[in-house]
Amino acid sequence: MIREELEKLEEVMLSPLAAKSSKSRGRQHPYDPCEIRTEFQRDRDKILHCKSFRRLKHKTQVFISPEGDHYRTRLTHTLEVSQIARTIARALRLNEDLTEAISLGHDLGHTPFGHTGERLLNKVCSSGFKHNVHSLRVVDVLENGTGLNLTWEVRDGILNHTKSGKPSTLEGQIVSLSDRIAYINHDIDDAIRAKIISEEDLPKDCIEILGNSHKTRIDTMVKDVIYNSMNKNKISMSLGVGEATEKLRDFMFDHVYIDSFAKAEEGKAMYILEQLFNYFLRNPDRMPGEYSKQISVYGEEQAVCDYIAGMTDRYATRIFHELFVPSSWKQL
Repeated sequence: MIREELEKLEEVMLSPLAAKSSKSRGRQHPYDPCEIRTEFQRDRDKILHCKSFRRLKHKTQVFISPEGDHYRTRLTHTLEVSQIARTIARALRLNEDLTEAISLGHDLGHTPFGHTGERLLNKVCSSGFKHNVHSLRVVDVLENGTGLNLTWEVRDGILNHTKSGKPSTLEGQIVSLSDRIAYINHDIDDAIRAKIISEEDLPKDCIEILGNSHKTRIDTMVKDVIYNSMNKNKISMSLGVGEATEKLRDFMFDHVYIDSFAKAEEGKAMYILEQLFNYFLRNPDRMPGEYSKQISVYGEEQAVCDYIAGMTDRYATRIFHELFVPSSWKQL
């Protein structure tokens, strides 16, 4: 079979440090392998075709409801992470298919209105809320009503893609670092486009190390990761580039992510989600059937949390409008 030939190619062509499809720790529910695709290729396709992935195009990355077609969404962020991660994996002869599957799935559990929604759900849910944990719940439970039944390696990478996570594979480590490379750089690009900051505002010592343009900074970071990680059992940046990257990230928190004028709508977004959460907690029967069915298994609060987290920005706004904004009265 073609799959078996691809698995043999992995053994020959990939680094001894790479995760091999034929040696996956398996799935929660075993089923017959594909004749054509390896296990990690199959997971990539499952994620790419799922509804949660398609909804990412209408979920906020940083800026809520921006005027303009060129600002990033959660979907374009995901694609940029995938591109960066695949480049690194290929250069290090690690498993590009596994890397891509983790990249495409890492933010499936993100809320509407970006991290604003995540903070709101973490506040109102008694068990808290973290988007990486919910991403795993999406692929394990929610998608298709039974989950996507992904391999252990992809699930591990999705759960551990955040800065505090500890992925078990080098491919998972690549995605975690690529996530930071992507959002730091594209958020700078979007913030400059929105005139929140200018290129001249960026810390000079960081620019001297990383470069004075969007493409140069990405190029510097990606090459540094590759050359610093070759034949090592850890994916990392060099000390100098790593420190400059973290300083640039801190700059973005101080000047863009918190209290900039582009974030002024966050209070409204949090109000919308809190009202929706409380409403459906009081009226769980008003949720779509697939969420109402979960109540007997996971409880009302979890089912409501799942419903709210799965919404897109515009869907949440529309449902809020339908529930809480009076409709025009027309005389018959």
